[in-house]
Amino acid sequence: MTDSTPPNSMDRHFEETVVAPSDSGVDKTSTSSPHIALVEGSSSSPHFSRLTQSLLRLRLRVATFVMFGIFAIYFVWHVYDFAFVDNATESPFLIALHAGLLVLLATTGYLLCPRCDVRKGLLRSQEIVTFGLPAVLLLLAQYNSMHLCVREYQMIQNPAPGWMLLIFIYALFIPNTWQRAAIVIGAMVVAPLGLLGYAWMTDQLCYTIMYGNPEILAEVALKMIISGAVAVFGVYTINMLRTEAFHAKQLGQYRLSRSLGAGGMGEVYLAHHYLMKRPCAIKIIRPEKAGDSNVLARFEREVHASSKLSHWNNIDIYDYGRTEDGTFYYVMEYLPGLNVSDLVKRFGPLSPGRVIHLLRQVCDALNEAHSQGMIHRDIKPANVFAAKRGGFYDVAKLLDFGLAKPIASTEDSNLTQEGMITGSPLFMSPEQASGESEPDARSDIYSVGILAYFMLTGHTPFEYDRPIKVIIAHAHEAVVPPSEHVPSVPHDLEAIVMRCLAKDPDDRYQSILDMAAALDRCESSGSWLQADAVQWWTENETIAECPQPGEEAQPTDETRIAAIRG
Repeated sequence: MTDSTPPNSMDRHFEETVVAPSDSGVDKTSTSSPHIALVEGSSSSPHFSRLTQSLLRLRLRVATFVMFGIFAIYFVWHVYDFAFVDNATESPFLIALHAGLLVLLATTGYLLCPRCDVRKGLLRSQEIVTFGLPAVLLLLAQYNSMHLCVREYQMIQNPAPGWMLLIFIYALFIPNTWQRAAIVIGAMVVAPLGLLGYAWMTDQLCYTIMYGNPEILAEVALKMIISGAVAVFGVYTINMLRTEAFHAKQLGQYRLSRSLGAGGMGEVYLAHHYLMKRPCAIKIIRPEKAGDSNVLARFEREVHASSKLSHWNNIDIYDYGRTEDGTFYYVMEYLPGLNVSDLVKRFGPLSPGRVIHLLRQVCDALNEAHSQGMIHRDIKPANVFAAKRGGFYDVAKLLDFGLAKPIASTEDSNLTQEGMITGSPLFMSPEQASGESEPDARSDIYSVGILAYFMLTGHTPFEYDRPIKVIIAHAHEAVVPPSEHVPSVPHDLEAIVMRCLAKDPDDRYQSILDMAAALDRCESSGSWLQADAVQWWTENETIAECPQPGEEAQPTDETRIAAIRG
């Protein structure tokens, strides 16, 4: 299924918007924007990547405080050395830098909240603070003390121990691929060797000591290379064990393959059943939302509502459950194809015959829901999928019953409180937008009218940049006829769309079957044949099935999943 999937900025802005009037009369709007933030160095599985990101956040915080503790001890030691020991090796400048590093480590470690949704870029920046800055300070301190020891004691301090400690702390705490770990650890291996080489070339006394004792450089090189190799191998082993453990416990008999999309409530993945080898789509609750009772209630309502429906044009639910780690999920059929949002955005407005072909199927799907006393309340292009199913093309699938609600029922009152407006502003009915009356089946008919408007023109009736302005427009502004955008829209089809978009529910079709009958009477009805659908998909299959440039970072939750979902 799908939570939503808008390719353009406007659709993303209006995904799953909830508007609650405040006491002051100012509307408060919150939107959720789908995103998937993968962590470098993780498995190819997006769910594993998300777990890796969560682990990286926790480990970085612990590592930051560990580094703070180590450098705090050395800071006390060095301050004591500077204040009370003759011929101290510490300089005021290095002590000031050391103090600044401690403040930075403490501050960033405290701000790295374990429950915060920190993006990958910020986590990698914190990695630089935790390991990069201490490495720089260590390099400067060793360079300073090396020259002082050479002049005072005619000997060179072995710089390896400090770097070995840094290497193993990094390997132990930071989840990585061995390739990325090799790059970072390799830089730490080279640093003390580079320091000795620089002293060799720039300081005559250092040159003399090392020339007479070549084993110094050989010993440091051997220790650092062995330490680096062991650390990288450790990272590789730990990552392999984590991957195996992940695959061993992920969602019971289902193995996740790749991400299909993400929405405000959950995420959708392509998966395969271990035994049946059948592809399916799995929608899961994000870990950070699993503790929200309203989110879980809506998730369960979506499952229960969808599982009651059996019509060909409604999504099929295969399974529902909860894993040992508390992840909620349900399994749906996988639908190759595109949702209507992507279809129109990529290929432009659809022909009248094809619009009628898809709308008739949506009407049939809604008729089943309405006959069971259920209204959808979130019909939009991202929730209607044009799929290839059972040898047929352009099979419409109605997705995402997460906002579905029994007609004239007080059930789930905690999910949709009085005075709250729930849905997608671009596609909601006037009564849904105003919240003054309880929406019924005719509210869905209004949304189907906007869906038809979008398929015919590539636009929605009201496209303001703020959700509240769109909501007001639904309640009070007249709709511009579709033919003013696309003159070729047939008059009989336009009349159906405009009747669906009447402000007063009594002026619309009173049932979805009435609308279906009107569509059947259109002159263009039946002009889009299965042969036309087969030809279109054959010619555009490669383009339709591949994500377009720039879309990979924000897939659709219900859109490409159609596939299941999502």
